[in-house]
Amino acid sequence: MNVDQVLDAKGLACPMPIVKTKKAMNNLETGQILEVQTTDKGAKSDLTAWTKSTGHILLDSKEEDSMFTFYIQKG
Repeated sequence: MNVDQVLDAKGLACPMPIVKTKKAMNNLETGQILEVQTTDKGAKSDLTAWTKSTGHILLDSKEEDSMFTFYIQKG
């Protein structure tokens, strides 16, 4: 997957991963992909709901060693 930007939101608690993701998405062009890295367990449900409500696409997500990684395409 070709990622256009990586957002390091590790160590941040809700709602900061969403706030930072929103700001990062504003800097991308439609179709570009943002990789979000976070340790916030609530981010999975938060980012899933946020992408649906904003028209962006959650392409993939994974959990590895207490880190969650999300790949979001700007809609």
